[in-house]
Amino acid sequence: MIYEDPLAYLLGIEGVALLRSFTGQSDRGFVEARVAEIRRLLDDEALADAGVEVARVDAVEGYRIWSRTYDGPNGLFAIDEPVVGQILDALPAGVALDAACGTGRVAASLAGRGHQVIGVDGSPDMLARARDRVPQGEFLVGDLLSLPVPDDAVDLVVCSLALTHVPSLRPVMAEFARVLRPGGHLVVSDMHPEGVARGFVPPVRREDGQPGRIATYRHPVGDYLRAALAAGLQVRRCEEPRLPEAEHPRPVETPSTAQALETWDVWPWSLTDLVPEAARAAHGDVPAMVVWHFQLSPAGD
Repeated sequence: MIYEDPLAYLLGIEGVALLRSFTGQSDRGFVEARVAEIRRLLDDEALADAGVEVARVDAVEGYRIWSRTYDGPNGLFAIDEPVVGQILDALPAGVALDAACGTGRVAASLAGRGHQVIGVDGSPDMLARARDRVPQGEFLVGDLLSLPVPDDAVDLVVCSLALTHVPSLRPVMAEFARVLRPGGHLVVSDMHPEGVARGFVPPVRREDGQPGRIATYRHPVGDYLRAALAAGLQVRRCEEPRLPEAEHPRPVETPSTAQALETWDVWPWSLTDLVPEAARAAHGDVPAMVVWHFQLSPAGD
């Protein structure tokens, strides 16, 4: 069980902003404003007892629930698709595996580029939507740790927004390398570890209405690299795109505490609206995602 305390989150945002100001990012007026805002937050009675117990939901259950609304709106799609698309456009068509394919967003993109598509996901609900979306594809129930695909069977693996839900990257990267043909390509897009550290974790509502967060793990950027190299994968490209400001515009007026707390499903975004200056300082230049392009060593190398 996770305990989400809005006051603790807001104080954390203020703390990050103050830490960054200590290195010269902000002036004395900013620091004094943050200290005054902390005092105001501590005195806000609406925050005194606003904590919520949140269930930690495993990925299969979480995506079963999320499958009904997964395709939209989802601001992360607009961030990774231009980078991933640019990488895919430079690769020849072949047999492509969409690992953790979800509702078939990436599978549809691969099919549109002429690939023979295989999709694997642990959620039958997601797969049903993927089959409707890409009827020419082959979609299989499976796990990233044990893909239902033979050795050396695909030219390309794409895995989008999934590896933050596995506790260790090394066995998954090894499995990707197993199914790739020599010289094959792997494209991964994921939530950036800095975003995970700041609480940007997918929310779901369980059948009883209880709030839940899909189990998510923070993998530092170096962990992806070490896991890939250990599997014989070489880096071709790495990008860390940021969230456009327009995706989460700041309110014209700071909302009341009651308004920010009203709907748990939009935490922590609604909470940061209570402290916009601190949030901009703490989050403003933090990447939203990390996108990798790896290539398996050719035969004989």
